[in-house]
Amino acid sequence: MGFFLIVPALKLIFGTPPSRLISTMLEEEVLKSILLTVKCGAGASAFAIIFGTPLAYLLARFDFRGKLLLQSLIDLPLVIPHSSAGIALLLVFGRKFFPGKIFDKIGISFVGTEWGIMVAMAFVSAPFYINVVREGISSIDPRLEKIGRTLGASPFEVFFKITLPLCWRSILTGAVTMWARGISEFGAVVILAYHPMTAPVLVFDRFESFGLSYAKPAAALILIVSLVIFLTVRTVFKNAGSKGS
Repeated sequence: MGFFLIVPALKLIFGTPPSRLISTMLEEEVLKSILLTVKCGAGASAFAIIFGTPLAYLLARFDFRGKLLLQSLIDLPLVIPHSSAGIALLLVFGRKFFPGKIFDKIGISFVGTEWGIMVAMAFVSAPFYINVVREGISSIDPRLEKIGRTLGASPFEVFFKITLPLCWRSILTGAVTMWARGISEFGAVVILAYHPMTAPVLVFDRFESFGLSYAKPAAALILIVSLVIFLTVRTVFKNAGSKGS
């Protein structure tokens, strides 16, 4: 399994001459696509933190009619083809449809814009965040929240002063997982916004237009950037955990 997962990545990185990596890194188009990808992935994760955390709390703490159906609908983007997800989003956020028209009136367009990229990334990756945070909240003893309520704290105070501090690891893990899944998204993004190009779309465009030799340095560079970001986040996370313990 280690061979299966690691060797293709190492082959891509070390199979590309350093001079090609450097020249590709200096290309404006490549730099813009990488920065755009990181930026939109972060925006999608921020959206999930703000709106997905309360939903995760609802699923973790309450039983209600239709809960199973709601959980199934939330997980649906994980199993449907992401090209189908892109078409579904286009039907909602396209300029010809009601929600898209409403946003268009306030100057927000989702087709061929960064907004569309963030929407596509959020749609396909938010279930990862919601499920991780839901599990984290479920692991917290609900008696701690009840004690806060008996001491006079409001539900909002209990949520922000007890629940969130106790599940910060799950929030961070879910956000990083969602970000990683979001920046790799291709199918939904390419339908909503082929341009401006995210990193996965750029690699596909170069492969289709010029072949493997032209696409390989860009793919290797994107893999290296992702690896560096992952290592940095995991190191910070590990150090924070060591200090907390």
